[in-house]
Amino acid sequence: MDHMFASWRRKYITDRKKVSGCVFCAALEKEDSADNLIVHRGDNAFIILNRYPYTSGHVMILPFKHVLDLNDLDDATRTEMMTLVNQTIKALKKAYKPDAFNVGINMGAAAGAGIEAHIHMHIVPRWSGDVNFMTSVGEVRVLPESLEDSYKKIREAWNSIL
Repeated sequence: MDHMFASWRRKYITDRKKVSGCVFCAALEKEDSADNLIVHRGDNAFIILNRYPYTSGHVMILPFKHVLDLNDLDDATRTEMMTLVNQTIKALKKAYKPDAFNVGINMGAAAGAGIEAHIHMHIVPRWSGDVNFMTSVGEVRVLPESLEDSYKKIREAWNSIL
């Protein structure tokens, strides 16, 4: 088996272990920057980059309220989350020019939620032909830019669409 090393990602693994409790709630306590990866805060919800992205531009929409089920949110929060999905897609189109998007929610561990206690929606930009041999046979994802660069690009695009 071949190994591909991405030693720059080590800090993300060690930083995650330093956070006790919910990583999303911990991010909310910090000032918005490439450190906490929060792109935008609305009235009831926020946009954050996925620290372990499927591809560049992979973001999540979350309510401020720490709940595990959409039914535990009020109508205003659910509505704002969908509005943020639409606005985020506009920003990602501007920043990355993808061919398509995956938008989804993994509610519960059995559905694939890595962090199930704080409900979140994923938005993943996709390009025709972006499934390559590295993911298919090598069980490796290759990202063409750092999270800091993704943060800057998405934040600039987000600010330009408002």
